[in-house]
Amino acid sequence: FAREKGYFKGKDDEFSFADAYAPYDRHNIRFCEARVWSIYRRAAPSMSLPWQLIEGKDTTARLPLWIKPDKPLTLKEVMSLMRDHYEGTPLDMRKGVAAGPSGIPYRWRPLTWKTDGKEYFHERAISTQQTAFSFVAQCRRSLPSPIGGVLWFGVDDTYSTVYTPFYCCLSHVPTGYKQGNGTLFQYSDSAAFWLFNRVSHLAYLHYHLMIEDIRTIQSAIEDSLILLQPEIEKEALGIYRNNPGHAVGYLTAYSCQKADELCNRWKKLFEELLVKYLDGNVKTQPGECSHPGYPEWWYRIISKESGCFY
Repeated sequence: FAREKGYFKGKDDEFSFADAYAPYDRHNIRFCEARVWSIYRRAAPSMSLPWQLIEGKDTTARLPLWIKPDKPLTLKEVMSLMRDHYEGTPLDMRKGVAAGPSGIPYRWRPLTWKTDGKEYFHERAISTQQTAFSFVAQCRRSLPSPIGGVLWFGVDDTYSTVYTPFYCCLSHVPTGYKQGNGTLFQYSDSAAFWLFNRVSHLAYLHYHLMIEDIRTIQSAIEDSLILLQPEIEKEALGIYRNNPGHAVGYLTAYSCQKADELCNRWKKLFEELLVKYLDGNVKTQPGECSHPGYPEWWYRIISKESGCFY
């Protein structure tokens, strides 16, 4: 087929599926392969994969098709791999003037642009603001299918979402996650998509401060759900042995309960952040307020640009 379409003309043993159907250029290296590299470097740091592999200057360089992690990855560690802005690398999106004074690791579209006749682009990290949903799939053949399969599901940006368990046997979907509960063009205060977007959008104002609050709560909720999982599944397995249908009902009720609790917590979190960070100030405790201002390097840019106006 590749020969018929003109994608490949060499010898059979020279055939490369990637080169034929997705030839490398700098854009797809930085927009796609760089994300793969960032997971590889974190899952298997012993490989010491250099960032030059995805710099884009050498379009003949190739990442491995797969890797073996340095150690077995826990569920929590896989969730962490989904949260990445190239932190600690030359592509770290928290750095530089494009990140602004609060170190925001997001770049508003368009992804590419031209200025002074030259084309430039923003990095495209694993964690992006336009993510609709993501999930971590947990598959365990040691358990009956209704119990062994779980989608840890989250909406909006992976960095600030919370992964909550949706067992694969669900007989109905939690209210906050139902199709038709709001749309991209219609807000709904009961839709998880809008509740999480509301919080992350607010965080863009004081990102380096607010994201710490968000991540603390995110981690606490996910840790509690992971800790509770063995107990829930032990109960579900006991029910399943007597009546598989009742086990489906039990896991559906549990998944919906935790999803509902999460939506309610995110409603409350928005209110807490709005009050705490109102108008660029930070309320440290009742009756007290701090003024974080801007970092020194940002003040230097202001003074250099403004000159005699200040």
